Amino acid sequence: MLKKVYGSAVFGVEATTITVEVNVDSGIGYHLVGLPDNAIKESNYRIAAALQNNGYKIPGKKITINMAPADLRKEGSAYDLTLAVGILAASKQIGAEHLEDYVIMGELSLDGSLQPIKGALPIAIKAREEGFKYFILPNQNAKEAAIVDNITVYGVDNIKQVINYFDKGDPLEQTVIDTREEFYKNLEFPEYDFADVKGQEGIKRCMEIAAAGGHNIILIGPPGAGKTMLAKRLPSILPPMTLHEALETTKIHSVVGRVKAHTGLMAQRPFRSPHHTISDVALVGGGAFPQPGEISLSHNGVLFLDELPEFKRGVLEVLRQPLEDREVTISRAKFTVTYPSSFMLVASMNPSPGGYFNDPNAPVTSSPAEMQRYLSKISGPLLDRIDIHIEVTPVPFEKLSDDRKGETSVDIRKRVTAAREIQSQRFEDSDTVHYNAQMNTKQIRKHCVLDENSKQLLKTAMERLNLSARAYDRILKVARTIADLEGAATVNGAHISEAIQYRSLDRDGWLG
Repeated sequence: MLKKVYGSAVFGVEATTITVEVNVDSGIGYHLVGLPDNAIKESNYRIAAALQNNGYKIPGKKITINMAPADLRKEGSAYDLTLAVGILAASKQIGAEHLEDYVIMGELSLDGSLQPIKGALPIAIKAREEGFKYFILPNQNAKEAAIVDNITVYGVDNIKQVINYFDKGDPLEQTVIDTREEFYKNLEFPEYDFADVKGQEGIKRCMEIAAAGGHNIILIGPPGAGKTMLAKRLPSILPPMTLHEALETTKIHSVVGRVKAHTGLMAQRPFRSPHHTISDVALVGGGAFPQPGEISLSHNGVLFLDELPEFKRGVLEVLRQPLEDREVTISRAKFTVTYPSSFMLVASMNPSPGGYFNDPNAPVTSSPAEMQRYLSKISGPLLDRIDIHIEVTPVPFEKLSDDRKGETSVDIRKRVTAAREIQSQRFEDSDTVHYNAQMNTKQIRKHCVLDENSKQLLKTAMERLNLSARAYDRILKVARTIADLEGAATVNGAHISEAIQYRSLDRDGWLG
């Protein structure tokens, strides 16, 4: 007897429906075809033990299972439940009606309990698009899948529940989530607050500008100056995620199984801080079966690279294209996947190998040649893609011992959100540009018109600092953001002057 059961495979951040055809006939043998990987080939052992421990068995007949489309590589253990239900239905051990309305996914333990799967959200989205009515999956992933409306999600803990549902009509509990209510309920404030930062008012101002315009920023300073502390607090002043951004972010984290159990939408912007020993594949994504890397897991959030020169140069160079295009494409011989990677890059570094720069009282000093060699680990083209370069100096004792609280993240966030709203109105006709850092050359010329004094000021800075054309654009973008924070309609000389100050690494004494 032939039965068809439906599962799903995830490629990139999109799902593809997989038809599992199970045919039970006279004879003997177990044949699984359709390009399954080793984890799927081993599923018959897990299925046999799970069924045996729940009063059922794999029939001693010829079982042929085809996973269609047969030319598409399938991987992972999430098809265990799909295959088990197909075998039980095809061998008439259960009376499964209307299987064509169901997508069924789950990894089986030997006692029949279900383990969580990856990619529940994109699978649910695809199932709804293709007209499936029900989605049965492990209980740990049920909230994640229930974000999608117009499809009934059943979270189960054991294969016995699924068997009794199809065979005896025992009801399963539907997982229902009010997506908007869940999203806004979880918009609680992050634990890190700028009120805890003593001094560093100029750096806080830089962070506010970076957050308001979505600009990349690099912090340069000696050990203990507060670079990491400031970076960790940046997400607390970014505007709250929109519902669309939350869905996008959750989808990417779902693909790699990073959504926490029993949670639905991710309401907080991601903050990723990979170690400097990371490989280029782990950073941008890839592998034999491509998975999102750290830059995609940072989508709509912050990617923090601490001690930037310690990263391998080849790893840093792969950031150049995603920083410009805000997506990363991974190509293989048979397929290509594209992951979104619209993130804010925050980097920190010591100014020299010893950690100190031109400080006669420093415990460790470096020669100019050593310092130049150290800084040259970061390429000019990568630095050009970072809008704001700022020096972080140690906080004096008087400010460290001051008991007064600084400005809170809540107050800073209000100004940042107001500036972002101005930018949203400015770019409302564009599908790809939402804030100043994303502007292309044409939009820069349109929205950053300068008067003669401002032009002359910028020309002088360009000539003295020997800035590239890309740096010119970066200065205009930052100046536009500074104007937005003030509510100014046009960019003036004061905005340009402040933006030029935030190009520390372009000055004499740093890179030549």
